[in-house]
Amino acid sequence: MPRSSTEASSPIPEYKYSAYRHYTGRDIISYLRIYERFPQTEYMLKNGLCAYAENISLLKKFGKDKQFCKWFIRHRKELALPYGNTYNVTTIREAYKTGKPLDEVKHFLFAKKQFEREARFSPIRQLFPGWKLKTYFDYIEKQTISDSLYLDYLNACNYLGVDMSRKQNIFPADFHKWHDIRTRQHSEAKAIEKAKNNPELMQKVAEIAEKYLLLQHNKRSAFICVIAKSPADLIHEGEMLHHCVGRMDYDIRIANEESLIFFIRAKEHPEKPLVTLEYSLKTHKVLQCYANRNTKPNDEVLHYVNKVWLPYVNKALKQIAA
Repeated sequence: MPRSSTEASSPIPEYKYSAYRHYTGRDIISYLRIYERFPQTEYMLKNGLCAYAENISLLKKFGKDKQFCKWFIRHRKELALPYGNTYNVTTIREAYKTGKPLDEVKHFLFAKKQFEREARFSPIRQLFPGWKLKTYFDYIEKQTISDSLYLDYLNACNYLGVDMSRKQNIFPADFHKWHDIRTRQHSEAKAIEKAKNNPELMQKVAEIAEKYLLLQHNKRSAFICVIAKSPADLIHEGEMLHHCVGRMDYDIRIANEESLIFFIRAKEHPEKPLVTLEYSLKTHKVLQCYANRNTKPNDEVLHYVNKVWLPYVNKALKQIAA
């Protein structure tokens, strides 16, 4: 490469080709020491890439991989922009390796790092190794769903033995529809498994639900109240709302007529879990009332439960007793 007259007349002959006049870093001595080992750092400075000129890892790769050196120079404008020095070595290497744009790689690696902090998402990472995770990120963004919701779906599919190598199972066109189908199937399968060990309990829960069917409510309100009729109902409710109603022997409490479990739904979406409540048959009071992840229901739901449904239930119980 031809040298300029300025470089040729350098007062430091051994560094006359180091392009030190282009150096904008903090320690020129450190740079010159690196130049002694990696003369190719001159090209970085001349192409406005001072931010990378002292990166030993990149310089070593320059010396071993000529294609990488050419790729780096081709992207010099992108790398030399003010935000260019935020590209770390991992991002640069991955962009070179995959041929993907630097910005795309940077954002993916950041999202991947954040995602990997949650140990519970391990099944998703196993299904989408490496850059396949990018297709997963794109999918959940398009479907406007959360990682937790997809994990519920994936766990249900794995339990049911669904073939997750097929695209229509990994990325269902209507995720919410298939999420509800698979989680319902999952709940039913677990309930059947449980019933094999205690068929009498299943029968008893169904009988108690039938006895108190009159306590359901769907009049003059934006909400309705549905009674749990089986352990499968409890399991599905617990999985959809991420609480313990399907795991903590509530079916036994129902069978013993200690308490009943009811599901509050929006009238417009009667199949979509919203709030779960436990009602005591001894005290005639609501023992528990929780929304998703054991959070407090909103004021509208609480008003419905305490001012509409509860008075109705306590009145209806007298009819059942009669």
